[in-house]
Amino acid sequence: MHAVNTPARPGARTEVAYHRAAIQGLDIFYREAGPADAPVVVLLHGFPSSSHMFRNLIPALADRYRVIAPDYPGFGQSSAPAPEAFAYSFDKLADVVEALLEGLGIRRYALYMQDYGGPVGFRLAARHPERVTGLIVQNAVANLEGFHANAAAAFGPYWTDRNAETEKPVRGFLAAETTRFQYEHGSSTRADRLSPDTWTHDQALLDRPGNDRIQLELLYRYQDNVGAYPAFQAYLKDRQPNILVVWGDNDPFFTAEGRDLFKALVPATEVHTYDAGHFALETHLPEIAGAIRGFLARVA
Repeated sequence: MHAVNTPARPGARTEVAYHRAAIQGLDIFYREAGPADAPVVVLLHGFPSSSHMFRNLIPALADRYRVIAPDYPGFGQSSAPAPEAFAYSFDKLADVVEALLEGLGIRRYALYMQDYGGPVGFRLAARHPERVTGLIVQNAVANLEGFHANAAAAFGPYWTDRNAETEKPVRGFLAAETTRFQYEHGSSTRADRLSPDTWTHDQALLDRPGNDRIQLELLYRYQDNVGAYPAFQAYLKDRQPNILVVWGDNDPFFTAEGRDLFKALVPATEVHTYDAGHFALETHLPEIAGAIRGFLARVA
């Protein structure tokens, strides 16, 4: 892994530490690496993964940056209370991440946002724009045009009238073959770089008793993000944050219109595209990490 204008800090260590924090009655797991006094990068994972998706990116950045990667409630190693005990929504996920960062004394950071990390990160950025040094967007959207038509068709009826029948196609997103598909689709040119550990790890956590109810609740509440897109877009247009887009162009869920929105609203946006799928880090880690290091050297 090569650095781009970002030499390692003297004595920097890249080993990853694993921590837990008590947040709003929950046990929140997070990975951390890098010098305590270095610029901070917060890695926000997508569905159906966890901070596990950043297991290789963290040490690729931690010689120069303090890297924090939490698991949201209901994901990874964090608490997963039943929906009756915790109101699963993207506002609440953002609340938990915000409380974690404030508890760690972190008031300035760059945000890496993939999939679910987009609506979580945009909420954090819109609430506290002065804290954000930059946004790194990897296959996360802030416009309805950013959804492929087949994905929108699956969710529309569920959002309009939630019942057993409209839930059926959405429940398909929890199936083992769908989880594997999310990693493999669009990654054929580098299929030998895909570890089966990724989808088997994610699926084992999805299959925990009761976790389907958590995921179905969040998939239902994803409509809140669509409703928030005008606010996210206003934030981008008004604040003109530093943005790096690193995008897998073969994503089966998110489109080029989702990718291109960022440069349309923030003309200074830096865009890198890859012959990759939804989880582009799995096949294009060296290229993405290099782009991130170059970006952070300018903004963090």
